[in-house]
Amino acid sequence: MAELDWHAERADLADLALLDRAPEDEGIDLAAVRGYRLGRVRAEMGKRDIAAVLLSDPVNIRYATGARNMQVFSQRNAPSRYLLLTQDRSILFEFTGCAHLAEGLETIDEVRVARTASFVAAGPDIAKREKAWAAEMADLVTSLVGKGTTLGIERLNAGSAIALRDAGLRIVDAQEPVEMARAIKSAEEMKCVNASLRATEIGVAKLRAAIRPGMTEAELWSVLHQSVIAQNGDYVETRLLNAGERTNPWFQETSENVIGVNELIALDTDVVGCHGYYSDFSRTFHSGPDKPSVTQRELYKVAHEQVHHNMGILRPGMTFRDYADAAWEIPEQYYANRYYLSAHGCGMTGEYPYLYHHGDFPDAGYDGVIEPGMTLCVESYIGAEGGTEGVKLEQQVLITETGVELLSRFPFEDDLLR
Repeated sequence: MAELDWHAERADLADLALLDRAPEDEGIDLAAVRGYRLGRVRAEMGKRDIAAVLLSDPVNIRYATGARNMQVFSQRNAPSRYLLLTQDRSILFEFTGCAHLAEGLETIDEVRVARTASFVAAGPDIAKREKAWAAEMADLVTSLVGKGTTLGIERLNAGSAIALRDAGLRIVDAQEPVEMARAIKSAEEMKCVNASLRATEIGVAKLRAAIRPGMTEAELWSVLHQSVIAQNGDYVETRLLNAGERTNPWFQETSENVIGVNELIALDTDVVGCHGYYSDFSRTFHSGPDKPSVTQRELYKVAHEQVHHNMGILRPGMTFRDYADAAWEIPEQYYANRYYLSAHGCGMTGEYPYLYHHGDFPDAGYDGVIEPGMTLCVESYIGAEGGTEGVKLEQQVLITETGVELLSRFPFEDDLLR
């Protein structure tokens, strides 16, 4: 192992060098990816006798069609663009002036201008706007699939949903068919997942090399941002980089806190990267210049054990309940501050399924089956209640026909495992 700097940089240089390649130079057949995903949504609709779905979540629109437009803006201003999907028709209602963005997508039959039914757009005329919007949409749905049909929706303001129901449509929740569709990845889709991971790992390597006591958390976190965007990634979904006492408890957002000497620095990437795919792994570093303390190493080794135990028990055909029963038992001193999940699905964002700890399963858990083609993130947070620091580790894996394939390749910290 080579020491890169005084702050205990101990990653294998050969490992990090392998990450430095163009993330989108993968020979990916994106048309095949789009076709697979669209087929998955339609198949799940068919299983539930849902004749049409109206999708306004920009991630779901991108999943079903490949169309991307102002993703974060669209999440905050839903429904500013939306997709009407039946078994044989795909109509994208795009934001004003943006119809050209969907040109050439074989997954979209027609592009129309969206009519935004929101208070921001309509002001005090919102109820009138919603009723007019719903009447037009109901007429269109009826013309495509017949009267009294079942329409799935997943993210609309209440007034619009009520107006659609009053217009004669049977409204159901579209979350289930879309989440179940997204849960199983194709081999071609996995190339997108891996491209996103490789780009994010390059960014994390740059972040790791930039660690210096005296810089702020935000300054360090920005290194990852710059690298992700420069490699044509989309955005970072959370603000989860903390140092020192701000690593315990977890879920303290990145701030102007100054990184001190010999502190732990915990990171959860949460990157929506290349091709819109989620790159979600966690690492904890040490700021140096001295070696990590006994307590820091103990926290790290316990978190490392939890992640690897739980990765080791995953297998296709395993039920969520069986996984919870076999998962690593969290020591009492770390239980109160445990991460809220043991593992979760991962695709274009965090997604179905959620796999809960054994102790949380009676209240929060639900059953299901771990299937080949699922990508899962196995989580650990280890920090004693009232403790001064904590460790966040996480690995992203693919469930195969025979077991588990590791997807996230960024190395762990040798100095913290000793």
